[in-house]
Amino acid sequence: MLNALDKRGIYCQPAVSLEHQHLANRYVLRGVESGGAVTDIGRASAFVAPDGSPLPWLQRIDSLGVNGRHAIYIAENLVRLEMLRVGQTCELVLTSHTLSCPPGRTRPDTCSELIFHGRDGSLPRDSRKGQRRALFGDLVPVFYSRSGETLKLPEAFEMAIKNITACVCCVGCKHAHVGLPSGAGGERV
Repeated sequence: MLNALDKRGIYCQPAVSLEHQHLANRYVLRGVESGGAVTDIGRASAFVAPDGSPLPWLQRIDSLGVNGRHAIYIAENLVRLEMLRVGQTCELVLTSHTLSCPPGRTRPDTCSELIFHGRDGSLPRDSRKGQRRALFGDLVPVFYSRSGETLKLPEAFEMAIKNITACVCCVGCKHAHVGLPSGAGGERV
């Protein structure tokens, strides 16, 4: 799968890293919203606050290329959304990332926890055209349990899931779908 994404020019950087702010003398987490799509495949990674609200980006990344890095986020706690789309089928993983400082140490550990993992989700088709309608962030994939029951998506992350679904359907993506410009509804950490 990674070779197929690389061959199609889709660059997704889902890593969360621990960074030290020397002037503030504290540690923070760093994430990069990235990804995009071509007609048959898409992958994206994005970050939101633990309550599901959009994070303001530290820095927007403009580039000549498409389907790559879009924005950088810095926060003490964040939730990563990662989605892969192949045709109409999607995988979705939501993970929480926080800092935990063990006694006697100054450098914290990064603690990660799985919030949701949806496998083999289906994007609804427009019955009139037989095409995806998720281009403007109005739809999300439907996921089922192994027994065929619909899995309920975490309610707090509904808008972020809609936005990342739009990103994995955004052919030639050059912009952030999930975060906000700095100063547009959130404080920078």
